[in-house]
Amino acid sequence: MAWRASTNCAQAPTITPTGRSALDINALAAIIAPALILPSLFRPGVKKLITAPGALLINCALSGVELPSNSTVPLLVMTALPAAVRARLPMVVFAGESPINAKFYNQYIDQAPLVTATGAHYIAAHSVPRMMDYVREAFHIAKYERRPVVLGIPYDLQKVEHMANQPYETSAMYQPKVGRTHPDPEVVAEAVERLAAAKRPIILGGRGVLGSGARDAVIKLADRCGALLSNTLPARGLFHDHPFGLGITGSYFTSLGREMYESADVVLAVGTSLSYYVGGGHYFAKACKIQLDDAPRGLRDGQKAADIYVRSDALVGAEAILAGLDKTLGVGKPTAAAIRSKELAHRIATEPADSMPFDIAPGVLDPREVIRAIDAVVPKDWDIVVGGGHQAYFNTQMRGRPAERYTTVREFGAVGNGLSYALGVAAARWQGGEGKIVLFEGDGGLLFHIQELETLKRQGFRILICAMNDGGYGSEFHKLRADGIDDSLAVFGRPALENIARGFGLRGHEIRDVSVIPKLFADFAAQGESEIWNIQISDQVTAPVIRQTIKRGHGNM
Repeated sequence: MAWRASTNCAQAPTITPTGRSALDINALAAIIAPALILPSLFRPGVKKLITAPGALLINCALSGVELPSNSTVPLLVMTALPAAVRARLPMVVFAGESPINAKFYNQYIDQAPLVTATGAHYIAAHSVPRMMDYVREAFHIAKYERRPVVLGIPYDLQKVEHMANQPYETSAMYQPKVGRTHPDPEVVAEAVERLAAAKRPIILGGRGVLGSGARDAVIKLADRCGALLSNTLPARGLFHDHPFGLGITGSYFTSLGREMYESADVVLAVGTSLSYYVGGGHYFAKACKIQLDDAPRGLRDGQKAADIYVRSDALVGAEAILAGLDKTLGVGKPTAAAIRSKELAHRIATEPADSMPFDIAPGVLDPREVIRAIDAVVPKDWDIVVGGGHQAYFNTQMRGRPAERYTTVREFGAVGNGLSYALGVAAARWQGGEGKIVLFEGDGGLLFHIQELETLKRQGFRILICAMNDGGYGSEFHKLRADGIDDSLAVFGRPALENIARGFGLRGHEIRDVSVIPKLFADFAAQGESEIWNIQISDQVTAPVIRQTIKRGHGNM
């Protein structure tokens, strides 16, 4: 799929692989928007940046897609690219460079160091005869190194007519057929021994489980060894329908999830890199950690990732451990696990994620109650898209929603990208006025890209935007208050976001009472326009992740 960022909409339309026109959106949004659909596709996406006036330029045949572009990579992508890098999202950014033969160019900037500083790869395409080689290299690196690649082509070279002597060879033609990675039998035997003896085992699944198609195998393994199940934030909802699924592990723990992990004796992490925010030593320090991953690092975010490393594809590795348990114990013979019970299953099904009491002022709402009310009316097959900031914890605790319908990128921790994420999902689903997408974003984050409401209107997408409005940057003012520092610069009031939506020709409502939510949602679902709910939430309710940060000391990792 292709996106185009433009200040000049006179360019010829870009056609996506599905035959749809590319979106003309803000330059930063053009980088961010496609990022969210890529984890499920596990293949590179294409982005083009057009940020200065220009006509239709070079036509580069990227697997049969014509991609026009000119001008330079804007500095705004300095938050989008590192987010994509850290999330290991394969994408190709087709961007212009300053004219290579010009004596002077007002917008000249050496953009390669800016791009590489984010961890993305930069290709300076300065030879017309080699242009197709550059394109193929860009897609190859994006796919096999799983990171963004910026393909920079000077403005004047884009105007040059070029006819290749041979047909373009795509990067797929050079794909080595290596098959799935199989584990070392000796390491599998060690993992089997630990799991067979574990009394309180937990299996943690990440995005690698989704990519490998290993969900059923992991569930079967958990049932065999009597383990509880949980998932990382990017794979939120991976085991949503299992009675012993604890939900998210790490910073976004539920109270019950944290309790269970504190007493776990073995944690088998499948298809996850065990980042600081998932595998930090303060989360489950007592447990023996076994990492089953196709690329275990050993050292991750300054800490030891695990105690035992099983290098393997998630599906093959899970099946190998399952077979090992049957061989060691005998088919159907139980392990030592004693963590599952009817009482625990009942607690998982009924206990709220967080029940810390707070004083809620009249006229504003507890965000936890808001999420429960929205969760009750939004069908389970709708996409849930989440931005960043303090508000992001609460909506991750919605129940009964599969991982395939949850999208976010949080690896860089930047706010303000939620609306662009939702645009990417809307374009991928391409449901138009029948779109089934709910975006949760903070008030501050939404204002970062509020201009993209025009894109929603023009493209005809239907998205319900739930703006969790606490009057400022929640993550900041909660930390400032805890440190005894004036929070006034992080508080900006409560803008009438519903009126801004109406100004763009969309719908908008302010919400100060959760009882109106069922009627408002029914009205929204019955029509075809995007809508903002300006939900006035209390600025006194702190999410557990912020409470833990405050307890530990902001900046102490």
